[in-house]
Amino acid sequence: MTFREINSKMVEATLVPGQRLFSQRGAMLAYRGDVSFTPNIQGGQGGVMSMIGRRVAGEATPLMTVEGSGTVFFGHGGHHIQVIGLSGDTLYVEADRLLAFEGTLQQGTMFMGSQGGIMGMVRGQVTGQGLFTTTLKGHGAVAVMAHGGVLEIPVTPQRPVHVDPQAYVAHHGDVRNKLSTALGWRDMVGRGSGEAFQLELSGSGMVYVQASEEKL
Repeated sequence: MTFREINSKMVEATLVPGQRLFSQRGAMLAYRGDVSFTPNIQGGQGGVMSMIGRRVAGEATPLMTVEGSGTVFFGHGGHHIQVIGLSGDTLYVEADRLLAFEGTLQQGTMFMGSQGGIMGMVRGQVTGQGLFTTTLKGHGAVAVMAHGGVLEIPVTPQRPVHVDPQAYVAHHGDVRNKLSTALGWRDMVGRGSGEAFQLELSGSGMVYVQASEEKL
């Protein structure tokens, strides 16, 4: 794995010639060796359509292409960093929570409604999270950001997991998400967390939950 956690708020990435990383702009803390940082206008390997989807969603988080030979230290805003390894599956994560990821991963954009139906769209409108979610697929590592630490909760067919939408960070595996509410439609306006909404994840995989509901 390219990334190594130095502490809860900093990761180290080792680069070799021919390898490529993508990072959020401003995430580089320090580096040593012959390393270059180039603004990326295509949104990783997802190409122009990925970037268009993120712009429509208001998630046009600028990316930098990182190449060369050396070591780079990443961190951002003092946020907690969690490294997630992927082995051919897909990670779903909000664009602004991405710190850095390996260039071996294919980036894309998923419309939340495609997994959550109408309620998936409601989630984006009420909680302030985008209608579009960034996807990373393949074999490689991803460093994501969160507030106050991250809890990894397994999702199994026998045990769905319910998460406060604002505490949700990411998930991967064969997982479906659905937003439910204990309130009527009139009571939903202006409410985005707590008992009012629950994001239900079912299937088989892993969900990552942050310790604080504070937005990045």
